[in-house]
Amino acid sequence: MILITGAGGALGRLVADELAGRDDVVLGTRTPRSAAERRVDFDDPSSLDFTGVDTLLLISAGYGEDDVVIARHGAAISAAENAGVRHLVYTSLSGDGDHLTYALAHRWTERRLRRGPLAWTILRNGLYAEFLAGIAAPGPDGTIAAPLGEGRLAAVARADLAAVAARVAGAPEPHAGRVYELVGEQPLGGADLADAIGGSYEPGSLGAAREAIIGAGEALPYQVPMLLSTYSAIAGGFLDGSGIGDNALRTLLGREPRPALDAYKAAVAAARPAA
Repeated sequence: MILITGAGGALGRLVADELAGRDDVVLGTRTPRSAAERRVDFDDPSSLDFTGVDTLLLISAGYGEDDVVIARHGAAISAAENAGVRHLVYTSLSGDGDHLTYALAHRWTERRLRRGPLAWTILRNGLYAEFLAGIAAPGPDGTIAAPLGEGRLAAVARADLAAVAARVAGAPEPHAGRVYELVGEQPLGGADLADAIGGSYEPGSLGAAREAIIGAGEALPYQVPMLLSTYSAIAGGFLDGSGIGDNALRTLLGREPRPALDAYKAAVAAARPAA
């Protein structure tokens, strides 16, 4: 049996779609709605029952402060060990992301897996192109003011990362003990994004971005430094893929990756209010 945690999230739903033809897949969600779903709530350790699970796809639960995320992941790994899970596949953060404020919990989880008895595979995912559409969205006049400087991001279409996760979780044995870097092949800068949507790129400052994020009133306190560190890391040239020695995305996909710019454009279009 394969169990996918976070199956109600954007990545988890795509992984579930990739594995939809199999009868040995169970979806872990907070609110199960069918026999193919099992309650898995990271904030309720009593729900982390992985009895009968052979392969656990642990989609990172990074929506929280470090201590919260570490507690979630630690509880899930311990529960997997206690239940006799054979193999755990974890969706981590790309190796060039250590300058990001949210890297610590990922690296802690990787270390926890290495020190435990489970067979494991670590998928170090690059940042989604769809996420880039959120942090570098154009304004009403088409201007992108995100403080990306002259930096570039090796963004990845979320669907490609889901396809890789499904392939590895579906037959994990050959991937035991492997750490795979999965980043985009064509890094994108602010000017590329603007050209793609027919707009302009006029990068603002980190201070202005901080004020805008706080002023919008939608970000939780821990999310503000997360977003600012992302801008800083991109602008500083740390997330353009050049720091990745071996990008396994194309190999594990078995095909050419989807253009991240197309995924960005689609996400921007989907976010625009209907006319």
